[in-house]
Amino acid sequence: MTTHDLIPARLAALKTIPTLALKAQWRDLFETEPPPFNRRYLESRLAYRIQELTYGGLKQETIRRLEQLGEELDGGDKKKRSIRFDRDRPITGTRLLREWQGVEQIVSVTQGGFEWQGRPYRSLSAIARAITGTRWNGWVFFGLKNHRGRT
Repeated sequence: MTTHDLIPARLAALKTIPTLALKAQWRDLFETEPPPFNRRYLESRLAYRIQELTYGGLKQETIRRLEQLGEELDGGDKKKRSIRFDRDRPITGTRLLREWQGVEQIVSVTQGGFEWQGRPYRSLSAIARAITGTRWNGWVFFGLKNHRGRT
């Protein structure tokens, strides 16, 4: 039996294993902490990652072609382009939680950016700075990216 033969069973198992086991697999496969998203998101990203590691990811020429098609679709519209380049951004409506010095901080992801304490912000870094008083990478501060820059 080859590694490729085991993939369908691994993918099917994602639907039945406990969430804690999903998060453990996330740590093993992505070498980061799992994001604070729902179970369905974790399952789909893990399924993709398992296949990516076994069969290989997208070829560079495919990635370039997809970017080119995106450029054609947005017609040079900077707002649409920023949405494409912000593909790692959490889905609108997501709530990010972070405890800082014993106080729970809650940030909501909005269509145009983020909201913290009822005020809009364009970046998570600005919120992290407001919370801590020092410069932080907002993605790292809220656990969306590790200190090495991996999502």
